[in-house]
Amino acid sequence: MQLSPDQPGTRRITQSLENQSGPVLQLQSGTVLVDRYQIQDVVGVGGMGSVYRARDLHFPNVIKLVAIKEMINQAPDPLIRETIVKNFEREANILVTLNHPSIPKIYDFFTTDNRSYLVLEFINGHDLEAVLKSSLEPIREDQVIMWAIQICDVLEYLHTHKPEPIIFRDIKPSNIMINQNNDVVLVDFGIAKMFKMGQKGTMIGTEGYSPPEQYRGEATLQTDIYALGATMHHLLTHRDPRLEAPFSFADRPIHQINPAVSAEIETIVNTALEYNPADRFASAADMKLALITLAKRTGALPRAASTSLNFASQEVKPLWSFECEDEIRGTPVVESGMLYVGAYDNNLYALDAAKGQFAWKFATKGGVVSRPFMAEGNLFFGSEDNKLYVVQARSGKLAWDFETNGPIRCSPKVAEGHVFFGSDDGDLYAVNISTYQKSWSIRTEGAVRSSPFLTKDMIYFGCEANEFVCSDYRGMVKWRYLTKRPVTSSPLVSDGIVYFASQDANFYALDAKSGWVIWRFRMGKGSVSSPALLENSLVFGSADNYLYCVDKSSSRELWRYKCEHQVSGSPLIYKDAVYFGTANGIFYAVDVKTGRQRWKFMTAGPITGSATAINDVIYIGSTDHKIYALMA
Repeated sequence: MQLSPDQPGTRRITQSLENQSGPVLQLQSGTVLVDRYQIQDVVGVGGMGSVYRARDLHFPNVIKLVAIKEMINQAPDPLIRETIVKNFEREANILVTLNHPSIPKIYDFFTTDNRSYLVLEFINGHDLEAVLKSSLEPIREDQVIMWAIQICDVLEYLHTHKPEPIIFRDIKPSNIMINQNNDVVLVDFGIAKMFKMGQKGTMIGTEGYSPPEQYRGEATLQTDIYALGATMHHLLTHRDPRLEAPFSFADRPIHQINPAVSAEIETIVNTALEYNPADRFASAADMKLALITLAKRTGALPRAASTSLNFASQEVKPLWSFECEDEIRGTPVVESGMLYVGAYDNNLYALDAAKGQFAWKFATKGGVVSRPFMAEGNLFFGSEDNKLYVVQARSGKLAWDFETNGPIRCSPKVAEGHVFFGSDDGDLYAVNISTYQKSWSIRTEGAVRSSPFLTKDMIYFGCEANEFVCSDYRGMVKWRYLTKRPVTSSPLVSDGIVYFASQDANFYALDAKSGWVIWRFRMGKGSVSSPALLENSLVFGSADNYLYCVDKSSSRELWRYKCEHQVSGSPLIYKDAVYFGTANGIFYAVDVKTGRQRWKFMTAGPITGSATAINDVIYIGSTDHKIYALMA
């Protein structure tokens, strides 16, 4: 959750706080709440307190940011103070039951003296009110459609909540955040309430966005639909309904203010804004369907498909595909609008990422399965001709190369002035990128096909000789851990723990400093899949045909997804979905929270590499010789 600290209205709100009973002191940067949350900055000011960006100190090895919403209780009457605290607790109690990509997660709730705090997921972005104020023109129709579909999706989730539906009651631009991925996040559940038929209450909401029945103290599911219609009207016309007479949208038709708007979107907005609730859309799901149908006709659907909706029934078609002369077994990389991928026709290809057009290719004398690594304008990658190549990304010309005694199938990493990579000759190499000379190597008894993971102080990698190795940047081995089968999986390090899979059918979590086992997760068969991490969830695949998601701290299984064949590729987590391929050529998209399939795409050969994502486009190679670009 983030509010712009300098958005218009902040000063006015602060003044109203000061006038209640003297100045309200904001927490200073560096303040630590309950020995855990270190305040960094004020990102917003509300009617009863501030919103802060803070760091969670329980994660000392990473910077985990949270949003802390403050409620300062200055009411002189004890009963009123108690009511205010209960209302704040009610917001926490509602949020803790919700699990949706467009709703911020709640992490903690506590009270100190006369201040109560909600600790929430930090959303890096801006609310729609700030977006409107930064623009002199109305928002584009296709953009409004995309956001409205996502808002309908989260309203559908709230309105079908069990055991009782939840009415948000305050849909308006300032309560709709747009994150860095251009996705909607609904914030401020302070007046949301459980819906009970016929129940009345105090008029609460925001003038201009609230429907007539809300002024009478009534709230139904159609209340949120009206407010969404009012918000869309504001976005499409740039006319603030708070400055107009209530319920007067019919007096200012959208097309008269913004002729570029289609008649179809105006009809949808007008239906949502009907005075009588019975004349509006019957449900958020119905309004979402109308928007999706319109999006198909206008071409906004491909962009809208990147939301949290389930499009599993939609036919997935590539934006483009490019065919090489042999199998693509590795993972592409996208940098500065160009895609780079190796193939078994011995070439590294450079393509225009937007169109799939060929730019250049660099020939080696062996198959290229290594994923390129971009550093200082150069591409570092290995080949089965035993060489590490460094090629200029812009021209495809050779800068320099380094020869080993075996094929190089892992993906190199660059840090500390060196490139680190393994070879089938059993060595992990550190080569100086200025002198092109080997600085040191670590000897193992098997091929090193696991790509190294680099932390600030250590290097981690596995090998085919049934061991996992940790060394420092001088090439001094700190510890080795023996498994029962080879370790081809590339490791991942998070919060002082290193995670990797082995062909011995175990997924391991080891202490990164000592190599001691923290936990093991047993799979049905071995795995060459490298793990992906989202917050506390680890995702990895196995030859037992399952994609697993487990809690990274406890190894508790959160969900598993059954595939038609073994998971031969490593998963990619992008936004709220997991993307991965299998040995029968199917590429899947499943929900990262539930493991439910969204869609799948069939290629004509096994998928052994991982996908790459950027700007809502997923890039994946297949052994059918093709690289595909798919909408996320």
